[in-house]
Amino acid sequence: MEVLSSMLSWQSITVTIVLYYVTLALYRLYLHPLSRFPGPKLAAVTRLYEGYYDLYHSGQYTLKIAEPLNSPIIRISPYELHVNDAAFFDTLYNRQEGVWHKYDWSVDAFATKGATIWTADHTLHKSRRLPLSPFFSKVKVSNQQDMIMRHVQALFDRLSGFAASRKTVDLGAAFTAFVRDVTNEYIFGKHYNDLGKDDFDAGMVVAAQAGGLLWRTTKFIRFFGPLMRSIPPQWIMAVSDPVMKQFFRFMIISMDDTKNFMKAAMSADDDGPRTLVHEIVQSNLLPSEKSFERVFQEVSTTTGAGFETTAAVIRIAAFHIYSDPKILQKLRAELAAAPNRDSPAIATRSARIAQDKDLVYADWRIPAGTPVGMTLHLLHQNEEEYPEPQRFNPDRWMDPNPWQPGKKTFVPFGKGKRNCVGMHLALVEIYLLLGNIVQRFEFKFPTTKAEDFYVTNDNFALVTPSLGVVPALVSEVTV
Repeated sequence: MEVLSSMLSWQSITVTIVLYYVTLALYRLYLHPLSRFPGPKLAAVTRLYEGYYDLYHSGQYTLKIAEPLNSPIIRISPYELHVNDAAFFDTLYNRQEGVWHKYDWSVDAFATKGATIWTADHTLHKSRRLPLSPFFSKVKVSNQQDMIMRHVQALFDRLSGFAASRKTVDLGAAFTAFVRDVTNEYIFGKHYNDLGKDDFDAGMVVAAQAGGLLWRTTKFIRFFGPLMRSIPPQWIMAVSDPVMKQFFRFMIISMDDTKNFMKAAMSADDDGPRTLVHEIVQSNLLPSEKSFERVFQEVSTTTGAGFETTAAVIRIAAFHIYSDPKILQKLRAELAAAPNRDSPAIATRSARIAQDKDLVYADWRIPAGTPVGMTLHLLHQNEEEYPEPQRFNPDRWMDPNPWQPGKKTFVPFGKGKRNCVGMHLALVEIYLLLGNIVQRFEFKFPTTKAEDFYVTNDNFALVTPSLGVVPALVSEVTV
């Protein structure tokens, strides 16, 4: 009798669980406020559909949702919508009024809630960003051009060595080392001489892309990111391969430097460089916002966000410029004619939540509180806005008409109140390096082709087949 009762209990539990999930699926398909929006039915029922493409197929969901579904607005999960229409961009990302949250399910997956960039709450983000904005202003960045040029020269010294020895250089690693040294010195007042290392600390490129894998995994396995971050980096470094050891060594040094800068910022006798740590510690933020954990998350995320993103742009631009003699010659001629001319001023799906009101897109009314995302990569691949989007064509930007197709939707740094805080630093790094390197060196790429830079995966930072490795033969320009 007891055995029968036990079996009935397990049967009841099983039936209850099955009924719950069947009822939940039916609700999401037919009664949920988003049920009227088009999209894959399985995506409307469960996030496992997204997880299948992002985990099993290594970050393919952003590319999957680009497939035509006869609608620019689709439901991509039980809770989230995606819009692929350039006309909607300003509505979603450039509105100055109202309350706009980020989607906590996505940003919390980085397990660094203390960082401004991953702060979901609108009001908290606004307060955290206040100390950062002046530190990364256009004027402050402009005043650091001598420092940046010092690192440009350090890179050139290394490239001259490769030219003299006729050895192949990993130009991808070299560019990334340049960006790391500049970014670290700008933020910390010191750099770690990655340009001086034999391999340019190439493992840091791999580590940066591994960070995106951590994000993808934690989105669906919520304890994974916090678990990994709770383990002391010294322990992980002890069992890591040589590549990841480089990253954790850098992390440990950064933690020690952050502690030292926090002590200095609270000292009346501090006469060292003014760092981002100083800006945070000496700001009007609440004491809870000035804990070591929060400050380290802020500075490490801010530096890390600028490493691979900026370096990837430099890698791709250099490859295409040197692969087309006409473009290279034209650029050199323009730089020679105007050497001091100033040039005019992240990639994955980023969701916004209009907490206090409905949004309207075409004939669709989107309920308040619904996460709505757009993907910058898809906007920049829109053939109506950018004919032949995969072709490197600088002339497409030469039209002086500010309303030309693409001008309003070319937003590599985002837009609005949550745009990239380090935008001006990234642009100066790109302009100063590319503007000088084309006048000094020649490059040949024996094994690299344009397809190596096509986007294949979404690791928050978009991944290409080259994985940041760009072997090149270098020689110096002869007059």
